Amino acid sequence: MFEAALRKLEDVLHLAGCLALVAVAALINADILLRLFFSYPVQIQFELTELFMMPALATLSLSRVYRDRGHLALEFTPERPPGVLGAAIVKLRLLLPAAFFAAVTYMAGKFALGAILDGHVEYGVVDWPLGWAYAVVPLGCGVLVLRLLHDAALGGRAMEF
Repeated sequence: MFEAALRKLEDVLHLAGCLALVAVAALINADILLRLFFSYPVQIQFELTELFMMPALATLSLSRVYRDRGHLALEFTPERPPGVLGAAIVKLRLLLPAAFFAAVTYMAGKFALGAILDGHVEYGVVDWPLGWAYAVVPLGCGVLVLRLLHDAALGGRAMEF
């Protein structure tokens, strides 16, 4: 049941990340075309892309891409080393990145929560609430931590599909 819920969450976040990429492309192209033909820029394009869309497309798909084995990796050991030492290496290869991304999740979450509670704002064409822009990083990294811990608990078996 946990696997099914995690997969659904990964799929939803991946869709959101993909939609952020589509939005970035649409905003940039609309800005270019409106500037070229009508001398009228899309005023919010740069800030919206920089503050909200780029972090979303960079982090929301992390866990789904890992699950689908679509990530780039430099592997210097066999995927499934034999024996007890091999099982320990497989777990370690999952737990070390989980620890790293847990630290990123914690620090980014602390930063985002502070920005939300303090009402940090980026002043521009629109006054953008920064806390919500920052919140996608701990969300995407946190789900990746769950995936890595889940796979480590299964002894790396979830990596096979």
